[in-house]
This record gives sequence, structure tokens and C-alpha cells, in this order.
Amino acid sequence: MLTEARKMFYRARGYYAGNLNGTPFRLDPYHSKFWRKAASGQWEPETFAVLDQFLSPDSDYLDIGAWIGPTVLYGASKARHVWCFEPDPTAFRHLAWNLDLNGIENVSTFGVALSDRFGVARMASVRGEPGDSTSSLLHDGTHGSDALTIAWDQFEAVNDLSGVSLVKMDIEGAEYTVVPTLANWLNQNRPALYLSTHAPYLNADDRKEKMAALFDTLAFYSECRDGMGRVTSKDDFVSSDALSVFGTYLFSK
Repeated sequence: MLTEARKMFYRARGYYAGNLNGTPFRLDPYHSKFWRKAASGQWEPETFAVLDQFLSPDSDYLDIGAWIGPTVLYGASKARHVWCFEPDPTAFRHLAWNLDLNGIENVSTFGVALSDRFGVARMASVRGEPGDSTSSLLHDGTHGSDALTIAWDQFEAVNDLSGVSLVKMDIEGAEYTVVPTLANWLNQNRPALYLSTHAPYLNADDRKEKMAALFDTLAFYSECRDGMGRVTSKDDFVSSDALSVFGTYLFSK
């Protein structure tokens, strides 16, 4: 009853007063449980550490797979400008709401999915809930929605991305298709790449091959570290442990 009363209060007020890595924000009241977890430091402290390490007032940030905006909001407080993509329409509405609640103006938001081509694709969440953090182009359930897709070269051609110091990509399995489309730009500009992998979403027979191809695509980076900060080799990247979990890796020069 107390939890429900709190939810009703937050919704009546119009926002949840929380913080991300110690920085205060007004946050949408419909995700108050998540915001409480984030405010307590229990949600991906390593991600905030990466944002702190690579973002500054004279650098830009690219967030591919923004969800409702925890990394976008915090990134906007650290970087000069943020570009972010979130194709799930429910998540995108909350992302836009969170930006509006805080009067944030240095963020460009795109409700489209990066892919290898321009078009329309079906996407759905693993759990079946619109707007949750598992929406993916790999899933096309009846509970899903259509998403507009654009190719990286179409986006890159009309935006000055020369100041991007960090790219965060968490796109629920689409990384195996999308990362190769960014490879030339990543190689030329060498921003740090904070990449989430989703091998368990792949066919078991294809996992090792696709993870190996992903690592090879990014071989121009001099260092790869896992979510625990350990230097990671290609053998580590395609190990049985890595193929059975949702891993996070930091590629840097």
C-alpha cells in the first residue's frame, strides 16, 4: 500500500525527485522503482564511471539505445552535446519527458533505429512489455511496433560528429549488424566505444562466429576491457562464459 501511495504521489506531482551518480534530476514518475535503484547506486555504476572518464564540456556523446534516458540525462550534464537514438515509441516518450522535466537543451533525440539500411522494421521486447529495456529488432512479436530504420552513413553525413569522445551502444542484439556500419568512422575518429553484447539472443550455433567477427571488426582499437575492467583478448571475447551472458566491453585507443 505504501509503494502504491508513493507512486500516486509522484504521478500527481508530475515527477520523481532523484539523482544519477549524485547529480539531481526530475524524473518521470512511471519508472520510480528504477529511478530509486539508480539513485542508490545499484544500477550500472561502471557505466557512470565510463561517462565520467570520457565526457567533458568540450566533447560530444553518442548514445545508441537510450531507453528512457538515464545515460542521456547524465551524459548531457557532462558533455557539450548528446545525440541519442531510441526507436521504441513508449520508451522514446518517456525519454522526451525526462529531458523536458529538466529543461535539457543540448540533446538531439531520434526516435529511429540505426540499422544497415533505410527502411521499416518490426521490433518487440523480450518480456512483452512496450517500452521496457529489452526492445530489439531481433524480436517481432505481435505486441511490438514498427520502427523506422536509418543507415549510419545517412546520419553521419548530415551531422558534425568530429567532437564525439564516447559512443555507448546497447541495442539488444542488433550490434552484430550495426557495428560494422560504423567501423570506418570509428577507425578514423577513435572515440571510446562502450558496447553491450547480447550473444544469448543469437542462435547457439552462430554465437562464437558472430562474436569473433564483432571483435575483429573493432581490432583497430588498442585495448578492450570487460565490465569488470579486465583487459580482454579475442579468446576471452569468444569464451563459453562470454557467449552465455550479456557482456559489456570498453574499446579504447
